[in-house]
Amino acid sequence: MRITSRKTAIAFFVTLGVSLAAAAMVLNISWIILNWRELVPLILGVIFFGFIIAGVILNTIFLVREIRRNEQQNSFLNAVTHELKTPITSIHLYLETLQKRDLGEEQRREFYQVMLEDTERLMGTVEQVLRAARVVQKNAPLSRAEVAVGPLVQDAMELARSRHHLSPDAMGWRQDGQPSERLTVMGDRGELFAALSNVLDNAVKYSPKDPQIRVEVVTPELQHVQIRVRDNGVGISRGELKRVFKRFYRVLTPGSTQVKGSGLGLFIVRAIASRHGGDAYAESEGPGRGTTVTIQLPRSS
Repeated sequence: MRITSRKTAIAFFVTLGVSLAAAAMVLNISWIILNWRELVPLILGVIFFGFIIAGVILNTIFLVREIRRNEQQNSFLNAVTHELKTPITSIHLYLETLQKRDLGEEQRREFYQVMLEDTERLMGTVEQVLRAARVVQKNAPLSRAEVAVGPLVQDAMELARSRHHLSPDAMGWRQDGQPSERLTVMGDRGELFAALSNVLDNAVKYSPKDPQIRVEVVTPELQHVQIRVRDNGVGISRGELKRVFKRFYRVLTPGSTQVKGSGLGLFIVRAIASRHGGDAYAESEGPGRGTTVTIQLPRSS
């Protein structure tokens, strides 16, 4: 229902804008025909109607963008609300059960473990929102130190395996060229770790039940190092490859609609890469054919 109303609103504003621009164009042509012998009124009229047409077009573009942005923000609020409410509800139910029932020690430990996992999920969602706000601040402090790429990748992969209960074969990595222990970048290790963790989490979430994720560390040139994460997931259509890095944007392909998230993960990845003088981009051969996300960073001299 919301998608239909959004499309109707966009169609209305586009139609209105085109109609107004066409009307202004007709008036402009009429003015030229009526005043073709008088040079000054002719020039002034053409300039005036040109401004009107440009204003109508820009206003229409602005309105359409605002409608889409509001829709993305609503989707983000719904997603974050769900991500916050679900673990809170789960913790509340387990606490009520512990309070009202006399449970055995083994069952109590199981309940405690589930509540700890829900708490970590809750903290992760809050941290994502806070980090998204922090990385766009122009004056946000950035501590710089030499960060070894190899240990950074290994730590992020270990966390992803533990968080998603993956077997060692489900996620592996290889390196080309210079050993990754010698590859270093200058930056904030915490932020770089968060960016890589977001990419790995996305790769797992958008992959089938038996994910096959491969991480590569390559040096395409002397000045840069690239960390590539390739999955066998739902893939991305060519038209969405750049949009996935926008704030609140979520991929709408078959198999991705059931994936929970806030739409901030890849936005944070690119923002962190940009803060470190690098970039992030995605490649895919299309829906159902997996995705490769690359984080490119300048090497420390």
